[in-house]
Amino acid sequence: MPNFTPEDLLLYLAGELNEAQNETIEEELKTNWVLREKFNVLKEAGKRVDAMKLQSPAKQTLQNIMRYAMRKPVKA
Repeated sequence: MPNFTPEDLLLYLAGELNEAQNETIEEELKTNWVLREKFNVLKEAGKRVDAMKLQSPAKQTLQNIMRYAMRKPVKA
């Protein structure tokens, strides 16, 4: 039984693993309920993030960031 990290599961979800790695994870998901639960939690979290309504920052916030970025560095 190989040890899979959350990063491995995220790569699997994103389709960024090679065929052999995909098959290994798929086989392990069939028999390892702990890994399957972790996988389901990550999958559900991804769905929730995708469903979130994103908001742009306030105009004043953007102006403050730009002002800060344009400041000249202080010499020590």
